Amino acid sequence: MPSHSPTAGIHVDYGATFPAKIMATFWVLWAAFWLLMISVSIENELHSPLVRWWEPILWEGSSALVSTGWMALAVRVRGRHALYLDRPLIWFGSYLRWLPLVFVTWITLVYAIRHGVYAVVDRTYEHPGWGFVFVYESIKLTIYAGLWLGILFGIDSYGQWQRQRHRLLQTQKALAEAQLAQLQGQLRPHFLFNALNTVSALMQTDVAGADRLVATLGDLLRISLRSIDNEMTPLAEELRTLKLYADIMRERFRDRVTLSWQADQALLDTPVPVLMLQPLLENAFKHGVELAATPVHIHIRARREGGWLEIIVSNSGSRLAPEHRDGVGLRNCRERLGILYGDAASLSVRNEGDGVAACVSIPLTDAAR
Repeated sequence: MPSHSPTAGIHVDYGATFPAKIMATFWVLWAAFWLLMISVSIENELHSPLVRWWEPILWEGSSALVSTGWMALAVRVRGRHALYLDRPLIWFGSYLRWLPLVFVTWITLVYAIRHGVYAVVDRTYEHPGWGFVFVYESIKLTIYAGLWLGILFGIDSYGQWQRQRHRLLQTQKALAEAQLAQLQGQLRPHFLFNALNTVSALMQTDVAGADRLVATLGDLLRISLRSIDNEMTPLAEELRTLKLYADIMRERFRDRVTLSWQADQALLDTPVPVLMLQPLLENAFKHGVELAATPVHIHIRARREGGWLEIIVSNSGSRLAPEHRDGVGLRNCRERLGILYGDAASLSVRNEGDGVAACVSIPLTDAAR
């Protein structure tokens, strides 16, 4: 039905955004409705010896033909009324105001078709007076229009909800990506600052060692720069990055630390948050190795625990102080896990044996399981 609303210039392209299969279902229901109407009419009228088999088909078929034309027009212009879907009375009113025109054109065309067909077969189409016809058909059309506009309203409301949900998800994704980028940006300068301090300290005692360390740092920075565009990386690549960082720190502490690595080979392709483990290893050096009077052992292991990947960074020779349970690095890691996995992932830090263990738990994908 036509519309000249003040917002007619704002148009929603339903053809591009609305699921075609939903509208296909609408037209299937429409066709089924009219087939049922024709079938019922045939069943009711064939018992009369005065009615030929084609007459009920003509009566309901002409009604279906003209009604389909009007419904096709209503479907075609419904994008103009999308702004009113949250105000049903206005939405329905914008269609129903055209009912007087529908009554006149519908009755004129339908009865013209019937009279024309009857004339072709040299018969006369008999019906009650035009006053009764207009009132009867108008009431019937109002009921049918209310029914099918209600179905159309439900379909369009569902489509609008789907589009709003999609926009919300896209907005949430954009915000999450921006927050991830910010958190990753916080990691890199902090990490670089600590690595350069290590190189600076070593240059006072071992120039050759410092040179090797600069080369290792270059490799590490190249990996870090590649990770700017990616929030995830395979576990194998994350462990490789962690080993480069460990090589830098081991040069600084020499005989004061040993490291061991243990990883389930079947999990090496599992995606994990990029640079997630570096703050955990940094804490092991900062709160374990730096403060210990005896050699410290750091153990990094990755294993499957049910449906989760567990990555544990543990060190001996220290105990977890209350003020270290929620430092900047740990808060950063927890926020990133929350953005990427919601409540499904976790980071816990606890005293374990004669030392401290930080454990990241990440849900495995179906492929990894």
